Amino acid sequence: MTGSEPTGPASITGLLARLRERDDGAFDELFPLVYGQLRELAHVQRRRVQDQETLNTTALVHEAYIKLARHEQPDWKDRSHFLAVAARAMRQVLIDYARARQAAKRGAGSTALSFEDVQQSLRARPGFTDERIDVLVALDASLRRLERENERHSRIVECRFFGAMTIDDTAEALGISRATVKRGWAVARAWLYRDLRASLQPEG
Repeated sequence: MTGSEPTGPASITGLLARLRERDDGAFDELFPLVYGQLRELAHVQRRRVQDQETLNTTALVHEAYIKLARHEQPDWKDRSHFLAVAARAMRQVLIDYARARQAAKRGAGSTALSFEDVQQSLRARPGFTDERIDVLVALDASLRRLERENERHSRIVECRFFGAMTIDDTAEALGISRATVKRGWAVARAWLYRDLRASLQPEG
């Protein structure tokens, strides 16, 4: 998701600067410039829930757009920072959707999720199937616990896993070095692995 942007008043960085100055019209100008990148991001997110009818890529982009538009004090510094915030917005939309599907599944009876289910789903291509929607909810819960332990590591996972951002984009968005991203990404994945195993370990 790396790439250059045009310069000038209508550049992404320029529009973000106008947003920080409370220029509400800048957001409407920004959306067409980033729409392609948001669709790319939404497509990655969509692969985690294979439901072509209910949550398509366009719907996910628009839901995330609504969440972004509701920011009262946007402080997005540049393109990478904006995309990181967009990744969080899409994660929230996707998790809300997953929880709704999970609640519907409970009515029809569902089986308990095991750590082996998580491992299998995370390895699967192209992503999470509807039958394994519980995996996404469990991963989100684990990521929230990681956030309480180390917020930076949780942001790295959000950018890398939910946002499919490169190491360079993640470093730029979070204001840290590439080495810190690489190290944090490895540590965070190990932490999530242990946490998911512990949280899904059957009692007794």
